[in-house]
Amino acid sequence: MSKLTIVAFDGTRHDLDVQDGTTVMENAVRKAIPGIEAECGGACACATCHVYVDDAWTAAVGAPEAMEEDMLDFAFDVRPTSRLSCQIKMSPALDGLVVHVPERQA
Repeated sequence: MSKLTIVAFDGTRHDLDVQDGTTVMENAVRKAIPGIEAECGGACACATCHVYVDDAWTAAVGAPEAMEEDMLDFAFDVRPTSRLSCQIKMSPALDGLVVHVPERQA
């Protein structure tokens, strides 16, 4: 188990205990976190699970792959720390990860 914090756009913190191997998106959907729509169900075929990785975690999470970068072109207010939450797989290395939900999804 790892800890994951998802901060909604209004500042509400959702502190979750999550299984390693699951994605940030899967956990957000299970817990009905506002702002994560996940229309494609995690297939990296939309940009409706867009999040901002907290600055302290950007190196640990890493950069998006080419396919994810292409999908981020459709996201709202893309920033250097933007990622699709369906592409961030939880692991012991990401225990304590913090991500922020944007104002809206694409």
